[in-house]
Amino acid sequence: MDLQFTPEEQAFRAEVQAFLKDQLPADLSHKVQRGLHLGKQDLERWHAILNQRGWLANHWPKEWGGTGWSAVEKYIFENECAMAGAPRIVPFGLSMLGPVLIKYGSEEQKKQWLPRILNGDDWWCQGYSEPGSGSDLASLKTTAVREGDHYIVNGQKTWTTLGQHANMIFCLVRTNREVKAQSGISFLLIDMNTPGIEVRPIILLDGEHEVNEVFFTDVKVPVANLVGEQDKGWTYAKYLLTYERTNIAGVGLSTAGLEKLKAIAQRVQCNGQPLAQDPLFAARMAKVEIELENMRTTNLRVIAAVEGGGVPGAESSMLKIRGTQIRQEVLSLIRRAMGPYAAPYVEAALYDGYAQPAIGEPEAAGAAAAYFNNRKQSIFGGSNEIQRNIISKMILGL
Repeated sequence: MDLQFTPEEQAFRAEVQAFLKDQLPADLSHKVQRGLHLGKQDLERWHAILNQRGWLANHWPKEWGGTGWSAVEKYIFENECAMAGAPRIVPFGLSMLGPVLIKYGSEEQKKQWLPRILNGDDWWCQGYSEPGSGSDLASLKTTAVREGDHYIVNGQKTWTTLGQHANMIFCLVRTNREVKAQSGISFLLIDMNTPGIEVRPIILLDGEHEVNEVFFTDVKVPVANLVGEQDKGWTYAKYLLTYERTNIAGVGLSTAGLEKLKAIAQRVQCNGQPLAQDPLFAARMAKVEIELENMRTTNLRVIAAVEGGGVPGAESSMLKIRGTQIRQEVLSLIRRAMGPYAAPYVEAALYDGYAQPAIGEPEAAGAAAAYFNNRKQSIFGGSNEIQRNIISKMILGL
């Protein structure tokens, strides 16, 4: 595909830049660029701004509120948002559940849930991983037994990102134990306010309450909340994961991170000269920049294939692996560039209004927290080791 923007695409890029300059709140951009804490209201505010413009669901069909953008326009938009310091849109409803409902949901489910995702009425979280069932997701043990017009759900999910904010959760549940593991799984939509659901926080190393455990005890879920067919949930789960893994690549975020790294390396002094002139450090920056350009091209090809009606296969696993590696390397280099100022971790420094010490770089407060938090990218969405197995099976037939 042609990687040079056409005049029309350049005009679209200018339109996006103008929108971000005019509509992206300065306080949100400041928090993102400094690596500060973003609360629920921050995320909902940016969600609403994009929805009002009609640019929120840029990968949905127009009939359901999407934009109808081309693959290149989507890339331009996401890249410009990242470069401007826009918050990431919470992906669970918009980027994960939405495409599943559009492809596999009933007309009633689409009409009920898709508008609520767009207008922010529902905050969705993901109920996939369990203790002992993460990368080996087919071994999940949470059960759903049908009784009349309801399922009775019992079990536990873990690492449920932002589940403390959610009012809805989409879950993989075991509905048949008499068939092979992948064939006995169903996809349920569950109201988090249903009696029998308990959410317990998991506090991370940086002090953030980002993930949770979710317990289900005799939770009644209407049969109408089953997506597709019973025992066919593994098919829907795989379809969802291809979108999650492609999104995890985070080309725009890595691009913005690389630009931030370059600016820091020019300011920070090492042996009387800018750190960017240190041969070893400069070589690592050059290597990650080359890898990022390669991933950018691959990501455009995958998005173009999806736009043509295809579903990303092994490519989504490739992007997941390479994207997380690049993101982690960029954050590692930023932390290294901060030197000793990134070492002392102060949780209060991640909140706006903290009195930053006069010494050090302004990015120092969030450098270590961002580095350690993003180590998880090698695991979530399917560990990188599992992704290599998927690539081997799909391409090499091993």
